[in-house]
Amino acid sequence: MKLLIITQKVDINDDVLGFMHGWIEEFAKQFEFITVICLYQGECDLPDNVKVLSLGKECYAFGSPATNGAHTNNAKNDKYRFKKLRYVWRFYKYIWQERKNYDKVFVHMNTEYIVLGGLFWRMFGKKIVLWYAHGHVPFSLKIAEKLTDIIFTSTDSGCRLKSKKIKVVGQGIDITRFQTPPSSADRGWVSDFPATKQVWRGAGRFQKNNNMFRIITVGRISPIKDYETLINAVEILAEDNIELKVDIIGDAGLFEQKEYLANLKNLVKEKRLDNVVNFVGAIPNKDIASYLKSADIFVNMSHTGSLDKAILEAMACGLSVLTCNEALENVLGKYKEMLMYAKGDYKDLAKKIKFLLDADKHEREKIGEYLRDIVIKDHNLEKLIKKIIELF
Repeated sequence: MKLLIITQKVDINDDVLGFMHGWIEEFAKQFEFITVICLYQGECDLPDNVKVLSLGKECYAFGSPATNGAHTNNAKNDKYRFKKLRYVWRFYKYIWQERKNYDKVFVHMNTEYIVLGGLFWRMFGKKIVLWYAHGHVPFSLKIAEKLTDIIFTSTDSGCRLKSKKIKVVGQGIDITRFQTPPSSADRGWVSDFPATKQVWRGAGRFQKNNNMFRIITVGRISPIKDYETLINAVEILAEDNIELKVDIIGDAGLFEQKEYLANLKNLVKEKRLDNVVNFVGAIPNKDIASYLKSADIFVNMSHTGSLDKAILEAMACGLSVLTCNEALENVLGKYKEMLMYAKGDYKDLAKKIKFLLDADKHEREKIGEYLRDIVIKDHNLEKLIKKIIELF
């Protein structure tokens, strides 16, 4: 079998979509040949049976920063439209020139590619599948549903469209990379991270050093991620003289997200939590496991309603997780009540953090082992790809 994969980005160093590199590698083990069409291509190291074609976003630049004025804005809009047209032209060029190199099409998240190419693929007898795991239901998803053969999603809430084509298959976490640290390791400052970054390695995470409790959260900086709730919860704990360190890992890409990040930093200053809350910035997905292994708990405040891969990666590392995300209700098993808090309720979140902080070391180890087992059983990357191929 030969497969065409369409995805937004192929870049092993990307902080959000770096995981897709591993997905492609796993698909390559099962298919004779893989063709990948992506919007952006960065650094990759893929098997010989994988060919990557980029639509060219990595080469595009607007030039010098725009100044105020209608003329400049119009010129910028013209360049933006030209860029979009160029992407569409290349997309059609690639799916035509490579048509003999694939029998099936796997589109990751971007429903617009099925809208653009669905009729072409159907005309040439290509089986079409879509991976979609998000609480939002755009109009393009409704169109894509008509053209696709199967829609794969991570949980029942991952694709909120009524369709018999939807198959719930779990997420895809590389459990060989995201795993619990050796219990015999010593705590200490290490610098095996990019660009001289140092982190406190907590493989013996259940034995606190100087009573310091380390909280980590990973995700893009966006209002829908509700970082204010975490900051307000941390303020309550700090007022109780609990020694905390909070690492917020993620980047702000859009203008409104950068503005939101600036507001969060001001909030931290106003609450005098500068020495507690650390905005780490973007970290490549391939390096996240080391940060997770250094933490005591993982907190996710997202209101997206979809199963966040970052939560599962933390669970795979044996971390206790706290979340308000309803997509986790059917994932956390017997610990659901203990590990879920009410959306936006920072007092409830503070209470749950305090409970885990005070929990017996063996109880937290037990929780971590239970959560990792869930990922191994239901969200293992190798098993996921095999499920998808079976249903293909």
